[in-house]
Amino acid sequence: MSHNEPNLESYERERIVFQIIRDNPDLHHNALIKLIVPEFMAKTTFEKTRDMLIEKEIITVQTKANMKFYLPSNNYASKSQHLVERNTTNSFHDLKLQIKRLNTDFPHKDIDEKINIVNSLLRNLLETDNGFTILDAAKNPKKTLYRDEHLTIQQLIHNVFEITRNDRDSEILFPAITSYLGSILPKNLLK
Repeated sequence: MSHNEPNLESYERERIVFQIIRDNPDLHHNALIKLIVPEFMAKTTFEKTRDMLIEKEIITVQTKANMKFYLPSNNYASKSQHLVERNTTNSFHDLKLQIKRLNTDFPHKDIDEKINIVNSLLRNLLETDNGFTILDAAKNPKKTLYRDEHLTIQQLIHNVFEITRNDRDSEILFPAITSYLGSILPKNLLK
């Protein structure tokens, strides 16, 4: 598994911690640790998982008499959509800036850096486009609300290919990039 793919174990840990918190809202921090550690995970793993759930606004922290209690967040579905929208929009604007700077920075990089930069940009552009697609589906499945963003991403992908095509190392870059694209694009499942 590549380091960019979601780690299913982390999702399973998040589910376990969330489910125990939801089923036991009266347990304070130390009692929660006794229930989860070591049966499901180590203490540091629990703390990292708890921090991720707080960061994603899946759970909230309440302090009562020097004790921490964790509770499921209210309106998580709405908050999660806002989180996806914020992350997708931030990624979209960051990518536009990175690609704008690419024209001047790219020629001065070595070949391995160029391959990594292009592959990273393409992966992030596709992931950002997926974020807008998810938002379209969640908000109104019968309309494309993020049409301009989808079109801009298409143009940004074109810009990345043009910069790569015009680079002095393009003959070496394209096979590496094509190989990478083959690993992240849909496969023929009918074989």
